Amino acid sequence: MQFKDIIGQEKVKAHLINTIKENRISHAQLFLGPEGSGSLPLAVAYAQYINCENKQENDSCGSCSSCRKYAKIIHPDLHFSYPFFASHKEDTASTFIDQWRNSFLKNPYLNLETWRNSLDAGNKQANINIAECHHIIQKLSLKAFEAPYKVLIMWLPEFLDKEGNTLLKLIEEPPEKTLFLLVTQNQDQLLNTIISRTQLVKVNALDKASLAGFLMQEKGVPQEKATQLAYISEGNVQQALSLLSDDQSGGYFKLFVQWLRFCFGARILDLMRLVEEDLSKLGRENQKSFLLYAIQMMRDVVLFKEGVGALVHLPDAEMSFVEKFSPLYETAQLEACIGIFEKTSYYVERNANPKILFLDVSLQLVLLFKR
Repeated sequence: MQFKDIIGQEKVKAHLINTIKENRISHAQLFLGPEGSGSLPLAVAYAQYINCENKQENDSCGSCSSCRKYAKIIHPDLHFSYPFFASHKEDTASTFIDQWRNSFLKNPYLNLETWRNSLDAGNKQANINIAECHHIIQKLSLKAFEAPYKVLIMWLPEFLDKEGNTLLKLIEEPPEKTLFLLVTQNQDQLLNTIISRTQLVKVNALDKASLAGFLMQEKGVPQEKATQLAYISEGNVQQALSLLSDDQSGGYFKLFVQWLRFCFGARILDLMRLVEEDLSKLGRENQKSFLLYAIQMMRDVVLFKEGVGALVHLPDAEMSFVEKFSPLYETAQLEACIGIFEKTSYYVERNANPKILFLDVSLQLVLLFKR
């Protein structure tokens, strides 16, 4: 994984590169960023650059022995830890390393659900158990095989729970030339004792323009659809890739506007037809995507109404809708509408009958906007 392979995040890349050039490599760093922002591939690219045998100005060379091994996730001095679904108390992350390599190389922006789906997880809960903590201590007590630095990348350390206290002394006083790179999505769920021993690397959500560019250039997605996918996913690469199979996404705006017009006009027969012929036939994943789009649109309406329209970046048609719609209703009504969409998404996730669900939601909207 090289920095050039990572979508956007130019400021973070520059910061990481400068820490190496200026010999300011902290032995324990916490990469904090939302799901799909690129925190994990950034940590891997950083480790690869540190151990590259022929560093370039702004990236690893990609061709030396170390880089070739990093590219396949087989370098003997690169170690990973991550949540897994243990069948036996002695299971560690190494038990699932083949599945991890395949999942990461296929999609370095993976989330926990994608990782779960690559394993036979059943109903087991994900965690990083005490056996894994002891295994980490054992691995890192050994000398490096061939690289200047031994590197442990721990993905989602918030799953450590109290077992993480076992690693505190090692994180605070690691063996020489040993790096801990912790990649977290939720700082609030992480042990404070770990946070206090690490240097924070803040990774923001990916900007929508960079994500749309990636979808167009790497995935061959048409510009309009790429822009809409980036908008719906709020810069989450994993979510955008999950939505990519949605052939209906290009029509979300027209469907959304038509639905609202029928609701605002209390056109019950038209609503029944729309639910029967369109909304109920989208399929569960497309229905979830459509509701995500609806939530985002209504949030942008609220932003525009509250005088912060500069934060709204939409294509012309959507922007025109937001401008015209925002003065028509009170903020409380718009927020209630968002709440209805969020509840509907929850019920879709739980396999509610789509005809009954969307008709009920439509009638709720009729009452809300006629109030």
